Amino acid sequence: MRALTYQGPGRRTWGEVPDPVVHDPEDAVVRIDALTICGTDLHILKGDVPGVASGRVLGHEAVGTVHATGPGVRTIAPGERVVVPSISPRGRCLSCRRAVYGQCSGGGGWVLGHTADGTQAEYVRVPFADSSLHRIPDGVTDENALLVADVLPTAFEVAVQASGIGPEDSVAVIGAGPVGLGTVMLARLFSPRRIVVVGRGAERLEAAKRCGADATFEAGDTDDDTIRAAGRDGTGYDVVVEAVGTPEAFERCTRVVRSGGRIANAGVHGAPALLHLERLWSNNLTITTRLVDGRTVPTLLDLLADRRLQPGGLITHRFALDELPAAYDVFSQARASGALKVAAFRC
Repeated sequence: MRALTYQGPGRRTWGEVPDPVVHDPEDAVVRIDALTICGTDLHILKGDVPGVASGRVLGHEAVGTVHATGPGVRTIAPGERVVVPSISPRGRCLSCRRAVYGQCSGGGGWVLGHTADGTQAEYVRVPFADSSLHRIPDGVTDENALLVADVLPTAFEVAVQASGIGPEDSVAVIGAGPVGLGTVMLARLFSPRRIVVVGRGAERLEAAKRCGADATFEAGDTDDDTIRAAGRDGTGYDVVVEAVGTPEAFERCTRVVRSGGRIANAGVHGAPALLHLERLWSNNLTITTRLVDGRTVPTLLDLLADRRLQPGGLITHRFALDELPAAYDVFSQARASGALKVAAFRC
């Protein structure tokens, strides 16, 4: 089959690799019908994730059709449409029993495209299929379901739920990429009093308004005082979400949050960020970091089926599966291409 593989920092290859097969009784092999590229994949290609070995098939977001299952798989059957999410929990360790699936210590967690071959291929082997795969409800398109593989659970769990967004809160989202925009959509379900997005590029800021932002600021042209003044009573924000993954973005979060506020880090960082405790120690701040667990995937699929969530506008560029290298080029040059989320589909 054809797949996109990591070949060391700055190098990737689209070509033939062996077909995946069932190795463990709990495995499933899924035919990929649609996939997308994550910002984390770009971090991997830069060499920011040393746990990814050369030759690894990348990707951890897809939807597909179950092709084969091992004898230990009981709840998923060949022919079913499924979401292949970014987290593959085994379901037996203490973390999994507490629904913290991203920290699975039983051989699961973030596996696909990380420690095992991923989804940017014609087929993928999925471990722990019963607890990893999720059936797609009738009426939910592949395109919408694709966003439930990683983007929307990350926004929901790592940003909205971790920060406890509620009706009294003013919220600033630093970053207008897919996770930042997903955060705006999902935060709206909890009726915060105000959402502000700070990002780069007129197209992304317009997308933020369509997703429900009350105001937007161009990151490079707006100083912290101006951003802070748009928060609660001009003193900053109750919740600030970091959705970029750079030191500059995280440090800005600490400057625009109000005393007693919460900062939720949703970005993937490849470099250290300064934490000015000499200024912040007395401000009663809560800072959260986490890896997505995927425990909200069933809820998000229900929201899609009920049409209470319609995230398809996040996908701006579509390709055939054979055009995956071109999709990478477009996604990695998002400022020039205007890409938010790119998707590749089986023809």
